[in-house]
Amino acid sequence: MSDLKCILYREKDGIGWITLNRPEVLNALNIDLLQELLSVLDRIRTDDAVNAAIITGGGDKAFSAGADIKFLNQAAALEVRRLAQLAVTVNNRIETMGKVIVAAINGYALGGGLELAEACMLRVAVPHARLGHPEVRIGAVAGWGGTTRLPRLIGKGRAAELLLTGGQISAEEAQTLGLVNKVVDGERLLQEAENLVATILANSPVAVRMTWEAIHRGLNLTLEESALLGADYFGLVASTEDFREGTRAFIGKTKPSYRGK
Repeated sequence: MSDLKCILYREKDGIGWITLNRPEVLNALNIDLLQELLSVLDRIRTDDAVNAAIITGGGDKAFSAGADIKFLNQAAALEVRRLAQLAVTVNNRIETMGKVIVAAINGYALGGGLELAEACMLRVAVPHARLGHPEVRIGAVAGWGGTTRLPRLIGKGRAAELLLTGGQISAEEAQTLGLVNKVVDGERLLQEAENLVATILANSPVAVRMTWEAIHRGLNLTLEESALLGADYFGLVASTEDFREGTRAFIGKTKPSYRGK
């Protein structure tokens, strides 16, 4: 994809590596970057050779500091709404595309940048990363999914504190809250993200996809409905070749060879 200007993209060993590439503005998210990101995500979604993606930020200061504030200050309300709708589309695509996506947070993840990371399955961060939703401090709202996903990740009370105060937290505190899965040194960040992806991909692709769907869809249901949804998916995977292979390998104490069918 040689026409990309705001994103760097490469594929290696079944993983799509996405780098938000506006380091001069802390990888601030604008229309062009989000449109390019959506295009890359759609490519990954339809490419059977790519099983997962890792998203990180260019430079060593930020994953993404959020929306382009200069644009927000000068744009008409309908233009701001268009940006927000595009961002919501991107984040929904990340969350529902059926492939493993991990955020490798290499610095600031604020506002829309954190909302992008929140849409990913898992998040790995460096110790000096700072995470937060400062939208209220500029008279705005975390309207790209933050008011929806953050309470589901860390609970209503702590999410409300972060969203209403506009404060930032360290990577260590984010890990304690469950917002970040692992904190690793900077030189190990991308390798740790890749290791996490590899661990997941060693399992049945069908089971991984259905497990994620059960988690994602189940959060919007009652406890009983969510449990029944899990039971439905359990029944569905029982019809797959991967299920037979996995149970056969367990009984025979051998390593399973999954085909994603």
